Amino acid sequence: MAKATIQVIAALRKTAENLQNKAPYQWGHMGSCNCGNLAQVVTNLDKAAIHREAMRRHGDWNEQLFDYCPQSGLPFDHIIDEMLAFGFTRSDLAHLEKLSDDAVLANLPQGKQYLKHNKSEDVIKYLNSWAGLLEKKLISGMIIEESLFESIAILV
Repeated sequence: MAKATIQVIAALRKTAENLQNKAPYQWGHMGSCNCGNLAQVVTNLDKAAIHREAMRRHGDWNEQLFDYCPQSGLPFDHIIDEMLAFGFTRSDLAHLEKLSDDAVLANLPQGKQYLKHNKSEDVIKYLNSWAGLLEKKLISGMIIEESLFESIAILV
């Protein structure tokens, strides 16, 4: 799962906010689909630039993630590089495209876990659930670190 960092959480929340505010959404378009909207936030590229680079090779996000090679020199692989360096995994991105990560879905309210991968309202729910899950991990890690420091202080 993605790194539980403030930057990753902010990118997920910003992507959800953009979609909520009617950012262009088209599931079949590499620059304005689920991953494409997140890629816009992470890379600061517009949807046309992302789509243009993706079209240099065949396949949707899932296929291109599978074919990804950091040494390829292909511009779209550079976009994936940026997203991975930002804190996401290839698995995260594949799950985002299909709204299929079990942990993210389990974090949704009971009865709301059945999402359609090509419906922007469902993408917004998924992104916010994912951000909420990472926030819980981040806070939990902070509490553990704080109690660890308190234990060390007692020993010293």
